[in-house]
Amino acid sequence: MTSVQRKIIHCDCDCFYASVEMRDNPSLRELPLAIGGQADQRGVVATCNYVARKFGIRSAMPTSQALQRCPDLIVMPPTMEKYRIASRQILAIYRDYTDLVEPLSLDEAFLDVSMSSQHQGSATRIAQEIRSRIANEVGITASAGVAPNKFLAKIASDWNKPDGMYVILPDQVTAFVATLPVARLFGVGKVTAAKLQQLGVVSCEDLLSWSLPDLLQQFGKLGSRLYSLCRGIDERPVQPSAIRKSVSVEETYAHDLPDLAACLNELPLLYDSLSKQVERTKTQHQIHKLNIKIRFKDFKQTTVECRADGLDKEKFRELITNGYQRRQLPVRLLGLGIGLEEKKVTQQLDLFSF
Repeated sequence: MTSVQRKIIHCDCDCFYASVEMRDNPSLRELPLAIGGQADQRGVVATCNYVARKFGIRSAMPTSQALQRCPDLIVMPPTMEKYRIASRQILAIYRDYTDLVEPLSLDEAFLDVSMSSQHQGSATRIAQEIRSRIANEVGITASAGVAPNKFLAKIASDWNKPDGMYVILPDQVTAFVATLPVARLFGVGKVTAAKLQQLGVVSCEDLLSWSLPDLLQQFGKLGSRLYSLCRGIDERPVQPSAIRKSVSVEETYAHDLPDLAACLNELPLLYDSLSKQVERTKTQHQIHKLNIKIRFKDFKQTTVECRADGLDKEKFRELITNGYQRRQLPVRLLGLGIGLEEKKVTQQLDLFSF
């Protein structure tokens, strides 16, 4: 019995939030546009259009810094319900081609079309039609990557952005991966990339000469992943459902909270917000941990957690007190969260519950 060659598509909408806003107001298309928080409220850029990116603006950049780079930047607050509606439309399009759809966010997903009979099973033609339908039915553009596995499909979708597509055929995998910088490998962050460079490893081709035992010795479990990925191997399946592991809320303050008393004064609002999130996600009976996050004025961050079988405002009060004592500095961000007992989680999650 021969195994079926996997055909994976990774679809990623181009600057999704900004694209929806430009769709609804075409006059914004030629102007630098960012979606995010306001500079005077310590906001950050959620996404920006490609006009803004020419100024070096990027996601997660403080809005104040973005405005320094581009004083004419238009900053709009996100309108999440509008984005969710567009996302539902896009998800419905994906599911016309396969049930194996793994959403990664509102605007990004993996599709396994290995068994699809549409377009005579051509993943390339399916991806082309999906992109065309998103443009015609939703009014925004999407880029796509087609490859034999998730790792390569995700890289391919970024290859011809925006509004592009790239296909990696099975017999092209070895040559394609050899030229990739190791920094593009899934799981390789700045620290690991720097360590690899110190070891003389810059490209995946450099990594091929390393044995699995040597990689395990240098990088632990990550070594096994590096060994496979530099050979273009990724056996992860497309998973149409996901398991929620936590629920949390947080608030970044326009003005630092000066002391512990000020932090505790914020607890009722945060607790109420978290309670609503827990109720909405129906996770009341899955709680096994409570946790808090504090980011201080100097951007140093601490977390504290404890075991619990339900929400408890007094325990959160104790956790905040313990966390604050670690640095005793003004606080710019406070967060409350719960950890969930994985073995009790059986429901399939809706994409829009995140």
